[in-house]
Amino acid sequence: MPERKVIVESEVGLHARPAARFVQTAAKAPIDVTVAKPGGTPVNAKSILSILALDVRHGEAIVIHADGDGAEQLLDELAAIVSTS
Repeated sequence: MPERKVIVESEVGLHARPAARFVQTAAKAPIDVTVAKPGGTPVNAKSILSILALDVRHGEAIVIHADGDGAEQLLDELAAIVSTS
């Protein structure tokens, strides 16, 4: 299963607007996508409540997994969302 480890650069972390963009992008893909803090339990990347519950803050790392056709491209898009301020 392809994955990306990314540092969250948004000043607010993965909350509010960045979380909404992340979830909307993940939801467009017809494949399974999960996100977790390193060593943590993965959650559904298509669920805004699950993403917000991770409480990811500025400077923290997350690991994004995707499985299926187009996984690499989707991972690149999701990584770009969280790695920009």
